[in-house]
Amino acid sequence: MAKDTVRYPDDVVEEIDSLVEDGMFESKSEFYRFSAEYVLTLINDDHDVKTFNFDEIQAELDISDRDHAEALGTDGGTFFLDAVINVRKHGLRGNYEAAERFIDTHYDETDQECIILEELLGTYRDGS
Repeated sequence: MAKDTVRYPDDVVEEIDSLVEDGMFESKSEFYRFSAEYVLTLINDDHDVKTFNFDEIQAELDISDRDHAEALGTDGGTFFLDAVINVRKHGLRGNYEAAERFIDTHYDETDQECIILEELLGTYRDGS
């Protein structure tokens, strides 16, 4: 097993210490291993979990599929689908300036997602 050193903010470490003291996790190492594996399962459907007792820990934490979805958002954890929905809503209502403001506030003008959102907004402008 590989060993890696990671630095965390003091507040995060204190919270983890509290979970260990409360018995939620046997040790900090167990917390870190579970957390890393859990995130990997969220972002990679093919991830093969290696952490001992992963399923038991997940069951004890009572993390449901709905909790997964709420934590990730509508598009699996990225902001982009929510942005598309927002721009579409403004575009359908003719609120082009509000859509532009949203895009400008959340994206750099050279970002691919920004370009796609501006193209989407353009389709609503061209349609009216």
